[in-house]
Amino acid sequence: MQKTAVVVFVGMPGAGKSSCVSYLEAKSIPSVYFGGIVVKETVRRYGKTSEEHEKIVREEFREKEGLGALAKRIIPEIDELLKTNSRVVADGLYSWSEYKEFKNHFGDKVCFIAIAAPRNVRHERLANRPERPLTDQEISTREYAEIENLEKGGPIANADYTIVNETTAEELMTKLDKILQRISFI
Repeated sequence: MQKTAVVVFVGMPGAGKSSCVSYLEAKSIPSVYFGGIVVKETVRRYGKTSEEHEKIVREEFREKEGLGALAKRIIPEIDELLKTNSRVVADGLYSWSEYKEFKNHFGDKVCFIAIAAPRNVRHERLANRPERPLTDQEISTREYAEIENLEKGGPIANADYTIVNETTAEELMTKLDKILQRISFI
């Protein structure tokens, strides 16, 4: 197996993916965010970003280019980062189609890590987060849409590793470090 060059975090909203990305960014590992592509295009079109406009852009990308659209758009960014960095972290992969795009492009150089947390824990985190807190209904609607419309379960089920994140951030990072050492990422 080749050395892992790209780590992709997958999981449901509130599981702890962003915390893992921030942890690795603090170690000077560059990251890409799938949603950043949508935000950039939303700002280009509308002059600012909003949940409503982001949804329009995201759905348009997927309608025109398929469920792998964001992966196709972000892979060149990762390739560019890999020219000057040995490692890159990706956050925000949703669909089975995106998963397959990454596997086809990066092969053994990509590792998918699922971050999982019980539903009630995820909902509590999302309801209490400082930016864009969500109601329980908003969270459920979002989760169902991601599972039903984006095939989100496939990448989570087929991840190379799974971390259960139901206690502290410190415990999550300890578990993450063990995996990253195993795959020679840190």
